[in-house]
Amino acid sequence: MTRVVLFGAPIAIAVSLLLNTGGGPELPTASPRATASAAADTGADPFTGADDEERRELDARVAAMPPGLAAPKMREVAWKLLASAEGSTLDWRTQYGTIEDSDDGTGYNAGIVGFCSGTHDMLAFVESFTGDHPDSPLAPFVPALRKVDGTASHEGLDPGFTAAWKKSAEDPAFRAAQDLVRLKQYFEPAVRLAKLDGLGALGQYMYFDAMVLQGPGAGTDEFYGIRKAAVAEADTVEEGGDETAYLDAFLEAARAVMKSKKNQQDTSRLDTAQRVFLEDGNLALELPLTWKMYGDTFRIPS
Repeated sequence: MTRVVLFGAPIAIAVSLLLNTGGGPELPTASPRATASAAADTGADPFTGADDEERRELDARVAAMPPGLAAPKMREVAWKLLASAEGSTLDWRTQYGTIEDSDDGTGYNAGIVGFCSGTHDMLAFVESFTGDHPDSPLAPFVPALRKVDGTASHEGLDPGFTAAWKKSAEDPAFRAAQDLVRLKQYFEPAVRLAKLDGLGALGQYMYFDAMVLQGPGAGTDEFYGIRKAAVAEADTVEEGGDETAYLDAFLEAARAVMKSKKNQQDTSRLDTAQRVFLEDGNLALELPLTWKMYGDTFRIPS
């Protein structure tokens, strides 16, 4: 259950910065695909296209807000919720080395955020990582990844690629690179924008999950397009709207996009998880949490 298209350059930036600086890099806060012109659109990240002073003001506003999903305990909740959707498990630490082809047209799906060989994000990630780690078991497969990019083909990847990915996942640097992509490419931009929209932890997670699944782009079937569709139906809290009504609109927009894609027909991550929390009025994602995913029941205790 993963995205169809993802712009890969910001992933390369994130991984490169981690590998070259040893952690803790300052990364762009803007949406990876939204441009300065798109920033004027109601669906775009307000950080995109902002000048330095505006960015500082926005950063200060976010910093003054409650941590929400960014609190260490809640961030762990987010990782578990995402792992249940991406890998049918709460043990997200076991997911770095997972790799399979689920016959959904996106090729191999691997790692903690579901990098796909057919949707460019895997290529961008592996190119960047192997550029700094030329001895990585994945390095010999970069030419093949380039050839199959945009397709479901395994040509040049079989045999050996799945074993190489699993072997790479034993490397702490490879796991750290995946962590950084999840944090900087998806989680922090999603939580930041949700806070500026006046949303609590549930809304912050909804943004994060949609950004992982659909990619952080401005197209109608990408994260910022989904947000634009939701804003057209209901005001955000920051605009004076009701949080539940807005999140309902966001879920409906996200669901419509999923249903429009042949590889995302199972909308469990929305219907039996996020909507359940919303209907329970659990806007703060207070523990314990119980939900179903693809027919299985998951629980995070207090």
